[in-house]
Amino acid sequence: MELGPKLVKNRQTFESFDAHADLSWDRMAPPLEGLAVSHIVAGLSLEDGGPSYSVPALAEAQARAGARVRVRHVARTGSTNNGNDLLVSYRPEQNVLGRVLRASSDMRQAVDADARYGGVLHAHGLWLAPNFYPAWAKRRCAGCVKLVHSPRGMLAPAALAISSLRKRAVWLLAQRAALRDADCLHATARSELEDIRSAGLKVPVAVIPNGIDLPDICGSPHRAPVEGVILSLGRIHPKKGLDRLLRAWASVESENPSWRLRIVGPAELKHDETLRRLARSLGVDRVSIEGPVYGKAKLELFRSANVFVLPTLSENFGMTVAEALAAEIPVISTKGAPWAGLQTERCGWWIDHGVEPLAAALRHALQIGHDERAAMGARGRVWMARDFGWDRIAADMIEVYRWLREGGEAPSTVQLG
Repeated sequence: MELGPKLVKNRQTFESFDAHADLSWDRMAPPLEGLAVSHIVAGLSLEDGGPSYSVPALAEAQARAGARVRVRHVARTGSTNNGNDLLVSYRPEQNVLGRVLRASSDMRQAVDADARYGGVLHAHGLWLAPNFYPAWAKRRCAGCVKLVHSPRGMLAPAALAISSLRKRAVWLLAQRAALRDADCLHATARSELEDIRSAGLKVPVAVIPNGIDLPDICGSPHRAPVEGVILSLGRIHPKKGLDRLLRAWASVESENPSWRLRIVGPAELKHDETLRRLARSLGVDRVSIEGPVYGKAKLELFRSANVFVLPTLSENFGMTVAEALAAEIPVISTKGAPWAGLQTERCGWWIDHGVEPLAAALRHALQIGHDERAAMGARGRVWMARDFGWDRIAADMIEVYRWLREGGEAPSTVQLG
């Protein structure tokens, strides 16, 4: 079955049209027992955060395993993951729904076509129109497709507290029903499973973490600068707890005159300006709040740091923790992110919320010495290679897809309702 004549006819409307999007599923990658998977996500701009990396990476690993895979997303202003043959992007409608909810009739028709073909629809994220399309398509095709939905941490209390009235309205109008229509939900950690159950959702949940690509660090030796660097990288947003990090740094800065703190990432809600005002009021000098970095510059930034800090209030996974460990950097993370293994694998600190626990962890990390920090970073990279390779993650997810299609005993990753 072709992917849809309208998609081919209107290819000029796409920001980045897959070179193979006019081919049928049967002419794509070698089949994995006939398994076709369509991933649907609202956006893959770098500004969209973790899913811009994790969704294409999962799809690529599934394609390597032999599944026939597409990733459908709505483009918006900003960088997109162009150049990936698995991706098909659509422009939003030029109206209020398109601007606010990223609605796209072309994407909706493509998802409908995928559903009629069969296989699996795998939705990612909440609150925007593309997050409803897979459930709607499943209803229209009367059970001819299986639906998996990954909330991507958006049901956590801290996430729900942001724009709460709008999210409550979307939940009641469409999102709750879309999640209840899923054959299986996907959580990246036990904490996210708890958030899913707290939302009253009783469908099966597969608990499968995100994966991580290990960067080649042979040509990028870790430097031990005279001035040590504490790095916090990611969205500059109130839920990230960066105000607490600044207050913790204020209590230890004078004790560590050769260290500085760098907060790096795209700012939202003008939170970078809020943090700069806080830094001035606290009287801290060796702090910089910087814009985002990507690609090679991002790896170089990780490799120039001595300690990574994620002071978040809530994360379903915390991809930057995995990235830091893969780059051999020890990590301090609050228990708002599911990284208890930092302690068991002896590669960092998993701490309670609050300024005092952060300050205590910073003091310890800065006092233990370069060699111990390097050993912790090395153990962290070994952990990432062992347990978080994308091929393993893809295999676990494919096992869930097979179970949904063929029945039998649930995989070990699945928690029944």
